[in-house]
Amino acid sequence: MNKVVHLISGPRNISTALMYSFAQHPDFKVLDEPFYGYYLAQIRDRETHPMEQEILDNMPNEHQEILMQISDATRDKRVFIKNMAHHCLDPEPYFMKDWQNVILIRDPKKLLQSFAKVIERPDLDAIGIRRAFELMEFFDRQDIAYTVIDSDELMIDPGMYLSQLCEELGITYYPQMTKWPAGPNPADGIWAPYWYKNVHRSTGFAKPKSRFEPELWNNHLEQVYTQALPFYNQLKLKVLLNKNNHATEI
Repeated sequence: MNKVVHLISGPRNISTALMYSFAQHPDFKVLDEPFYGYYLAQIRDRETHPMEQEILDNMPNEHQEILMQISDATRDKRVFIKNMAHHCLDPEPYFMKDWQNVILIRDPKKLLQSFAKVIERPDLDAIGIRRAFELMEFFDRQDIAYTVIDSDELMIDPGMYLSQLCEELGITYYPQMTKWPAGPNPADGIWAPYWYKNVHRSTGFAKPKSRFEPELWNNHLEQVYTQALPFYNQLKLKVLLNKNNHATEI
């Protein structure tokens, strides 16, 4: 039995809500961005992240140590890893071949508008969409199975979409996966106060605000959006569609 479900996401993409969802699954424990400290230690040419030094001081910075941490976590339960695509620095991550890989995408305009509220001038690498595309290409070359999901498809009907995802992964779907207690989850990374405020106020999937806020948009974000769009469009070609996506009113 495959013991790791590996979510590859960009920031501001309902990935934390999905982690909270799998935390309600009786067969799983969850790990929150275990490669974050490693990423911060390796990539220095970028904007400073909130609580950066605390993250570096409190997380493994060595790649092999992280893989051992994940392996240890699977001893008593299956594991759901929430991971950021741009934290996956290995150009050929063969260690993912025995994991169930799920690539989560979101319209990059919505993603950038939200992300820029915390990181003012994100670049293409910071939002992970190019790296997600590169990982998809790697999986294709190596014949590694994966599933692409879209946050917009999820929000059409979260229960239906989670059920479809579980079917794709060969695991049991539980209706309680659409709900969780308000407040922090014990698995939260120490960065949660900066990034997870909306999830902490929630008790289930809530559609993120999609209203475009022109006062928050600028030429820099437009440039990054233009760079990101081709990668998003290629990934979207393989998205798992919600079965209610084309439902018509009677």
